[in-house]
Amino acid sequence: MIAIIGGSGFIGTRLCRRFEKSKKRFQIIDKAMSVEFPDQTIIADVRNKKNIGKALENVSVIINLAAEHRDDVRPVSLYDEVNVDGAKIVCEAATRNNINKIIFTSSVAVYGLSSEEADENGKLNPFNDYGRTKMLAEDIYKKWQAELPDKRSLVIIRPTVVFGERNRGNLYVLFKFISSGFFVMIGNGRNKKSMAYVENVAAFIEYVLKYKSGVFIHNYIDKPDYDMNTLVNEVRSLMGYKKSIRFRVPYMVGYVVGSILDMVSATFKINLPLSGIRLKKFCSTTQFKSNISKTKFVAPVILRDGLQATIRHEFLEDHRNELLFYTE
Repeated sequence: MIAIIGGSGFIGTRLCRRFEKSKKRFQIIDKAMSVEFPDQTIIADVRNKKNIGKALENVSVIINLAAEHRDDVRPVSLYDEVNVDGAKIVCEAATRNNINKIIFTSSVAVYGLSSEEADENGKLNPFNDYGRTKMLAEDIYKKWQAELPDKRSLVIIRPTVVFGERNRGNLYVLFKFISSGFFVMIGNGRNKKSMAYVENVAAFIEYVLKYKSGVFIHNYIDKPDYDMNTLVNEVRSLMGYKKSIRFRVPYMVGYVVGSILDMVSATFKINLPLSGIRLKKFCSTTQFKSNISKTKFVAPVILRDGLQATIRHEFLEDHRNELLFYTE
């Protein structure tokens, strides 16, 4: 039996669809009921040691997708409670239940806003609490594996920004601005972005189930990397617009606007679609390499087709009654 902690979410739902298709036995452990797989859902919070321990009985593999990851999490202590303390609880439960395989989805956020194209050996230098707590969680899982290194298998997957149908993260916000016709490019647009299509991430998680004992760390990226000018023009083309960026604003002007919006958000206790950290991410190069090319994994969907499927689903078709996933 495969347990998917956080399986009711965006990546988890795609992964469960794949497992159902390939007839793998799985159960979801989540604090929210899975809309698509309610019969396979056990309600439990990763912070609850007793409930997680019981939910993991009769399990052979743990896939931990649970995380606090949004930019606006309050209180900030939730990052540590879920990402770090949750990792400790999962490892303790795995030990008690004699589970020897854990697949953990970390994040490229552990590298920080590096201008270099970091690979799996890159320096870890997180710039926010999300990246910091993912880095700490990785260490906890590594210590768990090191207790029985010849028996235990640990796979750490660090996806870059993941997009796809029904996701309401940062890339969707960008696509929505482009679709509105009022998009303004902040900065020169030459900064590059690594991205990952959700179906490919789910496929890779399924692929690493066959790994044996040891520690395996993989960045997950769907190449090629687009610079922002190319990405915006590509999305405009898929939406049927002419390939041209009409308005540009210098980065410092955008930074000032972002700072003002942050003050408004803090003062009135509201979440705005634009923020200082989102603008900083937008204008930064977040480009990564991956050692996945050394494996035999082949992504089922090329990046442009993933973009096309997402744009078509979100902006060219009517799916207003579908469940949405709110992530960064």
